[in-house]
Amino acid sequence: MNETMVCAVGNVATQPVYRDLAAGASARFRLAVTSRYWDREKSAWTDGHTNFFTVWANRQLAQNAMASLNVGDPVIVQGRLKVRTESREGQQGWTSADIDAVAIGHDIARGTSAFRRQGRAESAAAGPPPQPEPDWATPVAAAADAKSDDARRREPAGVT
Repeated sequence: MNETMVCAVGNVATQPVYRDLAAGASARFRLAVTSRYWDREKSAWTDGHTNFFTVWANRQLAQNAMASLNVGDPVIVQGRLKVRTESREGQQGWTSADIDAVAIGHDIARGTSAFRRQGRAESAAAGPPPQPEPDWATPVAAAADAKSDDARRREPAGVT
């Protein structure tokens, strides 16, 4: 199945609305995406047209969005684009664009964010213990010895 995946960068325009449904948690909010361009005549950045998307999040993403997002937050949303055209009260041409979110995150190019990992559910805790993360750091003493050995090999003979 071909789906249109999009990545939208914008601001949260409405407070997320949360619903606990039989199929699982669901949350939605409006995302405002404004294009910006350099106006040569004014020698300044200018705001262009603003597009609004309804972002839908499900299950754990919905719960995390509710706990993390507020109106005005700069976010990046990745998901499936769904565009619908409907007629209301005899008027045709009403179009809406929804994003069925796969991932939502704060845009840290425009500010800072503190990540907090969610605790695992009780059923997931019964699984195998988590593996320790590898120690990627190179010991300082070993790195210094390796550097000095390398430096000694490159020096001309008789130089101390």
